[in-house]
Amino acid sequence: MGVQTALDAVRRAPGIVDAMRLADDLAFEAGRDPGVRTLRVLGGAIAGSDQVAAIAAVHALAEVFDDQASRMLGGLLWDERATIREHAAWALGSGLPRPDAMARLIALVAAGGFTGMLAQRTLEQWSTSSAETLAVALEAALLGVVDPAPRARLVETLGLVRPEVATRALLRIAVDAREHDDVRIAAVSALGQRPGAPGIVEPLEDLVGGDGLLAEVARLALVDLAEMPAPAAVDGDGLTVAQLFLHADIDPSLSSAGAGDNGGIATLLVRLGDALVTDPSTGVRSVITLSRGPVAQATDDLLDLGRGRAGHTYGHVPLLVDPMPSAAAWPLRVTARRGIRRLLRAAGRVDLLHLRMADVGSLAAADVARELGIPVVFTVAPDPHGVIQSTDRSGALTRERFGDVDLLEHYWFRTRLVQNLASNAAHTVLFPRPELQRDMLQLVGIDIASHPERHTIVAEGVDLEVVDRAVAAAREHAGGAPARGAVAELRALVEDLSPERRALPIIVTVGRLHRVKGMATLVESWARGPLHDRANLLVVGGDLEHPSLDEREQLERIDRAVPVGARGERGLLLAGHRRNDVAAQWLAAVRFGMPGLTAPGGVYVCASLKEEFGIALLEAMATGLMVVAPDGGGPATYVEDGVTGVLTRTWDAALLESATAAALDVAAQAEGERGGSGRRAERSHAMVRSSFTIQAMATALGPVYRDVVAEEAELVRAAGVTL
Repeated sequence: MGVQTALDAVRRAPGIVDAMRLADDLAFEAGRDPGVRTLRVLGGAIAGSDQVAAIAAVHALAEVFDDQASRMLGGLLWDERATIREHAAWALGSGLPRPDAMARLIALVAAGGFTGMLAQRTLEQWSTSSAETLAVALEAALLGVVDPAPRARLVETLGLVRPEVATRALLRIAVDAREHDDVRIAAVSALGQRPGAPGIVEPLEDLVGGDGLLAEVARLALVDLAEMPAPAAVDGDGLTVAQLFLHADIDPSLSSAGAGDNGGIATLLVRLGDALVTDPSTGVRSVITLSRGPVAQATDDLLDLGRGRAGHTYGHVPLLVDPMPSAAAWPLRVTARRGIRRLLRAAGRVDLLHLRMADVGSLAAADVARELGIPVVFTVAPDPHGVIQSTDRSGALTRERFGDVDLLEHYWFRTRLVQNLASNAAHTVLFPRPELQRDMLQLVGIDIASHPERHTIVAEGVDLEVVDRAVAAAREHAGGAPARGAVAELRALVEDLSPERRALPIIVTVGRLHRVKGMATLVESWARGPLHDRANLLVVGGDLEHPSLDEREQLERIDRAVPVGARGERGLLLAGHRRNDVAAQWLAAVRFGMPGLTAPGGVYVCASLKEEFGIALLEAMATGLMVVAPDGGGPATYVEDGVTGVLTRTWDAALLESATAAALDVAAQAEGERGGSGRRAERSHAMVRSSFTIQAMATALGPVYRDVVAEEAELVRAAGVTL
């Protein structure tokens, strides 16, 4: 093909996702023809205004293995464009160490952020062959850094370098009371990764006798240094499966569902873990669900996991910082990796690890699984591919602005992470989509037809028992019974509305307050037109008292559309996050109405830019609500357009408004045994019951897990290697 032809293909690609996929061809051709002409072509692209082509050229330059190309790539660390600096810091990791670039990479580490994480990752990759040089460079950098945050980042990076000179420096920092606690914590955490190093146990034991977070981290470091005892004897057969979502506070009661990043995935993991260990046909004896949590909780979890009990247990990874949105959590890669390793080691035998997200948790967990020899099952979804495609088509994302947006959303890194996780997984799980094979090939670059035995389609599911109880409670209240529990709580919220709005039905949406979920777009669409006159709007989700950056952005847009003081008069209810069972009762009450307060015939709207499957959407359909949903991804496989819901391009505010109006028209039919809405509700509920329960999901995953473990055992037997 040639470098110029490959670059032309990137530039002429019909969409940004297509161009990103073609970047692999450009990199291949650049590595095949490492001449001066190739460097000129790539240099021209890097200097151009097409930011997609420029980023592709940076990574292609990393595939040219000669000194001139390496110098060009290192020089990009000083480029005036932040996005080029960032991708250069990443791309350098695929080549040989360059001492002339180390100082600049170390400076990027000190500056922090996503770029700092990439620079640190590159330095870690270089540390295997240039450890002494890197250790000296980091110690020299520490001499000129006083501020605790960048100093802690440099100490953490020093902790990734193995020579004894680094150990001595870490020990000196750990015991120095003049150092800031954050810096000492970084040093102590790193010392915990050096078993057998002389002279470190006694100082750590001394720190344990102190107070505060430093003492707790020292205790965990000693756990890391200790040899794990043999796991407790296991009664009976069965698999141990670990599953992970780092950006949530997951507990059995789902008390934080809908706050921050605690979305449908948190609900799914709790319900699925319970279902897997309850159904004997799955072959799963125990499930370990890993999420974030405080240091003290992490210590208690180690004892619980060491008992090897059957059932669904929880392990918490101490991230040592306040909760932050997933987009900002990438710098926690090293901390997350250490916490995940600690928990999996404590559990003894873990047969497989199921990963689902292209985030820092999966990045860290994949490293640990590789180190411990644990096979990975990965649920592949075209995310962020779907968001890139939607915003590209809407005009919100252009080639000229792509690099600027990528600095915030990390689209390029996340798409590559999806590809890497999928290609290295023992098995991949896929969500149903209308054109699954085409979408996976065009968006993600995976040909599922080439090795179909390595891919399984598994639909997500909901707990129908929770939904059916909710429907029964809402139906009783609509028939005249007193409101109780969650329904009474919803009545109290609705009573804040102006009296003239109490005869209207409710439009409801449930989920995280995040721009991908489209909450603010829905409020804007509803507030500006005739929808406002037809229905009130209930938004369930988000931490309203302590909003994250993503939540704050959505709340500010909502406040501009409907000022806080005008919400009651205008008919807007922001309820914040609620437990899953509470949200289910509210959905049912929206369908049946509440006497004297709201009319029946409400609808559910999912305004997400993309929805890979849609747990909340399925729960709404199970309650019998008419729904509005994205016209792609999972929802398009189960929403009957015009019958049980309306499919639309949810990223288009005008189309979202008209689809919601159409859904209200259908839902306005009288509820009852003979009414159209009654038959439609039964149809929706029957669809969920037949195909989309959490029990069905567990049953489908059981054979996948058993086959992966059996294949891994065969690999071990054939290779004669045990770990």
